Amino acid sequence: MRTRLFFVRHGDSLHTREGVIGGPKGCRGLTEVGRAQAASLGQRIAAEIGNGRASIYSSPLPRAVETAAAISVAGGLPSSQDCGLCTWHVPPQADGLTRAEFSRRLDIEGGGVYRPFQEGNETWAEMVTRTSRTIVDLADRHRGETLILVGHAETVEISFNALGLLPVYRSFDLKVSPASMTEWITDQDPAQWPPPRWTLTRFNETPQP
Repeated sequence: MRTRLFFVRHGDSLHTREGVIGGPKGCRGLTEVGRAQAASLGQRIAAEIGNGRASIYSSPLPRAVETAAAISVAGGLPSSQDCGLCTWHVPPQADGLTRAEFSRRLDIEGGGVYRPFQEGNETWAEMVTRTSRTIVDLADRHRGETLILVGHAETVEISFNALGLLPVYRSFDLKVSPASMTEWITDQDPAQWPPPRWTLTRFNETPQP
């Protein structure tokens, strides 16, 4: 019984172009380019899934919701939101600040894996734990099905912790492009102990124009 997870990063976003912190207030969704990317990716995923059973879950931030909606329309698939797929849970006072202002006001000296980089922010380890649990819980809930998880660059990165069992701190970086797709599959129980063996079948694949 194969469980298949597609991890999708949202399309090109306004908050990235504007250089602001894109929390619930600062995120204004996708650019025109991002909408075109999401539509193209949705058609690609719909063609791959065909009539198979699949569900979509997205981060509740507008850029991810818009991307998920395009995939939902293309494939006629149900879509839900789960905050476990969010990027950093930044403090409310940072939402909408420019990145330079965010750093100037809230940076903490000596931030790292177990210490936040900014006052009031999550640590990297906390986000890895939050997102990993969400990924495994959703895979367990939909075992034997296909899931499309629409989130952020960090969501895709953390799939390597949750499914590949990499340590919290990696010795290498990952480049995750807008509207890219990363796929993991397993034929084992997603919630078993010891953990199942997952196979990474593709990483950072983007739709062709």
